[in-house]
Amino acid sequence: MNLLDYQSLERQMVGGAESYRSADPFPHIVIDNFLAPELVTVLADLFPQSRVKPGQEDRSADAADGTAAQFRKRWVSREMGVDIAFRRLYWELNAGRFVTLLEGMSGIENILPDPHLLGGGIHQTESGGFLQVHADFNRHPAFGLDRRLNLLIYFNEDWDQAWGGDLELWSEDMASCRQKIAPAAGRCVIFSTTSTSFHGHPHPLLCPEGVTRKSVALYYYTNTLGLGGDSHDTLWQHLPQGNV
Repeated sequence: MNLLDYQSLERQMVGGAESYRSADPFPHIVIDNFLAPELVTVLADLFPQSRVKPGQEDRSADAADGTAAQFRKRWVSREMGVDIAFRRLYWELNAGRFVTLLEGMSGIENILPDPHLLGGGIHQTESGGFLQVHADFNRHPAFGLDRRLNLLIYFNEDWDQAWGGDLELWSEDMASCRQKIAPAAGRCVIFSTTSTSFHGHPHPLLCPEGVTRKSVALYYYTNTLGLGGDSHDTLWQHLPQGNV
């Protein structure tokens, strides 16, 4: 049994290729009901007790200039650390049929998934937590592959918009936020990654203690020998005055 409705995704992803590639501020697509509501509920209930990322127990600095880049974010990247239902989702999103849809939508050929889910997998951010705007590392440190696409799926049932947590997409010059995407349950966001695909949810979450902003992230690569330029780690950004 497939977890994905491939006919619907074919229409939205490949049929929407032109819209994806011309999207502002960088190529992206938002797909609602990417997973069936009943599957979203099952997976939301199965989110594991995830561990705090190293250095995230407090507002400790992890950006190059000494400012806090992430706070109260928990994660499980290891595939065997999650329920079989999540592993099935990973397998399907990394399988050839779905990767072919990614290629048709993005125009990127010979896409490779990451079976190790480096930096991906289960993500949860607690009340007061945030993720500063950034562009992701551009080269897989183990394989040397160029990072090309991010895929995010949200599992936040009964999420109150007043709690914040919108995914923000910023302009290349960091002058303005061009898109805000609420982390609604069952919503998938896919976008192309470059050294200027700036994104994050930089404002502290206002959700109650015990409620987390839940998502799953997968990243896709190509063997294009440094297409993205020199290798770099995550490029953290400061928000313009008035947006902090």
